[in-house]
Amino acid sequence: MPATIRDVARASGVHISTVSRTFSAPHLVNPETRNRVLACAENLGYRPNRAARALITGRTHNIGLIIADIANPFFPPLIKAAESQARQRDYHIFIADTNEDPAAEEDLVHALAKQVDGVLLCSPRMSNSLIEQLSREVPLVVINRQVTGLPAVVMDVGQGARLAVEHLTGLGHRELALLGGPRGSWTNREIRRSATAAARTADAALTVLGPNPPTEGGGIAMAEQVRRSGATAVLAYNDLMAIGLIEGLDSLGLRVPQDISVVGIDDIALSRLTRPKLTTVATPTAAAGRTAVDMLLQHDGSFAARAGRGGGRTTTADDRRTTAQVTLQTELVIRDSTGVGPAAPADRPAAAATADRPGAAPSADPGSRGHADPGDATAATPEVVAS
Repeated sequence: MPATIRDVARASGVHISTVSRTFSAPHLVNPETRNRVLACAENLGYRPNRAARALITGRTHNIGLIIADIANPFFPPLIKAAESQARQRDYHIFIADTNEDPAAEEDLVHALAKQVDGVLLCSPRMSNSLIEQLSREVPLVVINRQVTGLPAVVMDVGQGARLAVEHLTGLGHRELALLGGPRGSWTNREIRRSATAAARTADAALTVLGPNPPTEGGGIAMAEQVRRSGATAVLAYNDLMAIGLIEGLDSLGLRVPQDISVVGIDDIALSRLTRPKLTTVATPTAAAGRTAVDMLLQHDGSFAARAGRGGGRTTTADDRRTTAQVTLQTELVIRDSTGVGPAAPADRPAAAATADRPGAAPSADPGSRGHADPGDATAATPEVVAS
């Protein structure tokens, strides 16, 4: 028969409430007593009942992590890092996949709200107003999205897009294309905003093709439009689309980078295994997962007080502003999928863009690292937005 809390109390010579506090609020227990209780619990093989503890403390020690597409290789490093960070804090993570469906996101937040102490919302497709409304039901930390008044961890894809465009224009490309991602994506808007500004600064034309599904198939499907656009270089919403585009261009008889240069975003493992190896913008996904967990738990006491299993959960505007937003920097990793363009100086060596290293075009202007949200500017048909 499994050991109970009464067995541990009897063996350690303390009251049951002391054993309960040892596991639920160890900082409130004298260190000598706490160590004695933990030793007795270990000897007896006692494991606290999380469900019972939640009834007492109002906390589940569970975190929800809602992912836009678990099949996308961008997400596993983030998931693993978040799980590891949570485990170190004695929390468990429940993972849910929305398949890029905003309605599924909303349903999952509602479903998880009473089962977790907070939710990490990763690359959500819901509107800002709906996300803010849901934050009143359960504490939220948003990853890869900015929502006014809510804690967020963002990867600076705007900076990465700027570095990518500067790299391409520095190689002599003046006709660029941007393969947009899914409609409603904050990341997609940031990439477009920054790429447009960088192309305009370099006096280059940028044709936006999208929105598109953020998959390999989405890239393959756009190969013919890229060919017809006349672009000599392409920035894709993510690595999966870039890899698919390279495959599609190959089927049309176009070589990368000899005929068209291609840059992705994310630096997933596949980007180093393709041929040619993909030039890409590296995003700190693992760091984002760890930081988001820390953000959710750093106001541990206030989250616990708001858990209110008996009296309901309430979150005020002031509560939601207690955690600062964190921006994680991106960097350009130059590999083999980018080469010199038609406007490159005659003496520029083709090898200039093939070193597997972080970097940017030599003439890169540091520019702005802000995250102003310009609204959903994706286009359903090819559109020249900078020249």
